[in-house]
Amino acid sequence: MKKSEDKLRKYGFVLASEYRKKIVCALLTPRTPKQISKQTGIYLSHVSKTLTELMNEGIVRCVNPDMKKGRVYNLTELGKWVASKLSQ
Repeated sequence: MKKSEDKLRKYGFVLASEYRKKIVCALLTPRTPKQISKQTGIYLSHVSKTLTELMNEGIVRCVNPDMKKGRVYNLTELGKWVASKLSQ
């Protein structure tokens, strides 16, 4: 698969879910799951599950995975590209 096709597949993956779209947009600024939940109105458990999905796709990364509380997430370069497409 070409790199451009893979990027579009990841974009489609985010588009397929309202939760994914909201969370990617919320992560234009690095945030904790609790901050994302408060901003988007999505239950914390759903935020956590969705963040895991987005990390597995290489769209989001955790900057301090060793911490139990206060984990901060932000977008990867791919995630930033997806977010820019969502805002068009």
